[in-house]
Amino acid sequence: MRKLRMGIIGTGGIAQSRHIPAFLQIQHKVELTAVHDMNQQLASEVAEKFGIPYVFENYQDLFKEVDAVAICTPNKFHAEISVAALKAGVHVLCEKPMAITTAECERMVKASREAGKLLLIGYHYRYTEVSQLAKRAVMNNEIGDPLVIRVQALRRRKVPGWGVFTNKELQGGGSLIDFGCHMLDLAIWLLGEAEPIELMGSTYNRLSKSPNQINDWGIFDYAAFEVDDHVSAYITFDNHVSLQFECSWAANIKEDKIHLSISGSEGGLNMYPFELYQPKLGKMMESTTEAKHDEAEAGFIQAENFVDSCLGEAELVVKPEEALKVSKIMEAIYRSSETRSSVKLIEANKAR
Repeated sequence: MRKLRMGIIGTGGIAQSRHIPAFLQIQHKVELTAVHDMNQQLASEVAEKFGIPYVFENYQDLFKEVDAVAICTPNKFHAEISVAALKAGVHVLCEKPMAITTAECERMVKASREAGKLLLIGYHYRYTEVSQLAKRAVMNNEIGDPLVIRVQALRRRKVPGWGVFTNKELQGGGSLIDFGCHMLDLAIWLLGEAEPIELMGSTYNRLSKSPNQINDWGIFDYAAFEVDDHVSAYITFDNHVSLQFECSWAANIKEDKIHLSISGSEGGLNMYPFELYQPKLGKMMESTTEAKHDEAEAGFIQAENFVDSCLGEAELVVKPEEALKVSKIMEAIYRSSETRSSVKLIEANKAR
């Protein structure tokens, strides 16, 4: 069986903790061939640690030795490197978010189509057991037509105090573009073909501006904090669904909260824990199923799905056009907050 030759671009925390270990679990299908990082010493250390033979100073040179790459750089470089890889005939797994702007995302989709190469965006929450169970429930019409989705991705005082997470130039945003995007992607994926029409959004960074800093994830420069640490939005879709969304790195709440629930015409579901609510036999019936939200396992399944798809043995779970939709919504939330007005994504006469 031919192995997929894999390169890693960006050898920081996410590459070492998720992507490289996941690919090492399927060495009968994939060979970790080369790495590149702007920090050459780090790249060399990672290559030695994981037994990866080649270290390249220039990622363009790396493309000549691989069939596919995982891009684990700051968000600012996602589009540039993805497009270059695709044009070089290399499949791409790019960490989330797809890119900082919608225009960059569209360039990535176009490059993938023109090159005939795969582009997977790392929304690994879709691969968890509980997410797959929720998707089957919606597809099997267990709740009827979705009406209202409620989403919360809230961390209690957990601003990432390491890396470049709070650097707006490199990341493009904060809690929304780093954490909330996962739950936003899940909600849109569960809706299927629904298209967002209009939204109203607000972003905040007051929670992290205090000198009296309380933060469980390390110290950060509160005076220079320039990204969002709390976001809320209300989104309407062309099939008359509405989505209530909230995310935060630093919420003043009792404990972390991750929540996704759907109220439908024939029933409802909750994801954490997974529960179905259905009116049957003249009363409300409730069923609960043990289903995991295991991100380590999801990272492995994502890697396997990417490798199998590159080898022509599977289909990508996350399509680039779907990831583009998430980025469009996030960009519109930021724009709505800046202008303090609603943002239309589809003209009313084009909506179904």
